[in-house]
Amino acid sequence: MFSALWQQLTAVELTPGVAVARLFYSLILGAAVGIERKRRGQMAGMRTFALISMGATLAMVLSIYVPQEYLGLKNGDPGRIAAQVISGIGFLGAGAIIQMKGSVRGLTTAAGIWMVATIGLAVGVGMYLVALVATLLVLFILVLLEQIEHRVNVGSQSRTITVKIGGIVTDLDPYITLLGKFHAQLNNYFVDFNYSDNMTRLNLVLLVRENTDVVRLMDEMSKVYPTTSISVSYTHLTLPTNREV
Repeated sequence: MFSALWQQLTAVELTPGVAVARLFYSLILGAAVGIERKRRGQMAGMRTFALISMGATLAMVLSIYVPQEYLGLKNGDPGRIAAQVISGIGFLGAGAIIQMKGSVRGLTTAAGIWMVATIGLAVGVGMYLVALVATLLVLFILVLLEQIEHRVNVGSQSRTITVKIGGIVTDLDPYITLLGKFHAQLNNYFVDFNYSDNMTRLNLVLLVRENTDVVRLMDEMSKVYPTTSISVSYTHLTLPTNREV
């Protein structure tokens, strides 16, 4: 059975049997990437990636089959339909990107969608080894490189911590000192003094490492001054150039 399937995959002439075999191979590769994305809690999972891979493969198969059957092997352009896959897949990639409260998520999934589409094209044209290696490299990037990034502490993240304090606070040095202990950098801040309620509201825009314990940092910040509330978000504040009190 396996030898018969391999003969179908490696046949030079594109027949319906070869096309079906390529679709199954493409399904397996796409689903393998989709499993990893679903494990990470992304909306695009195994079914989505398998369909994208199979769709790209089918487009490539059609690109080869049409000139083979109707125009002659030397008279058609097998790349026309495939080229539209590369440009059209951007719509699906854009749908995977979510912007929420200033935070952009889904860029990696969008890149994975584009990559799986090209893997499907490779399967459609018969480059099985290349498609398999590309799938393994994608899984290496998604799984192992993420672990390496965390271990070597590559990259930082932007956070906005909002603190409401009882009383009017003008000295931010205690917060700056505390942030230094957590290896967090204060990029910008906004101060709102409410004299009628005798309260101060601070918005601290921070750059923190990926492994920074933000929850513990917030707990320590709440002890600096009498704090009524403290919260963290991904929001990037648009701060006024002139701060007036």
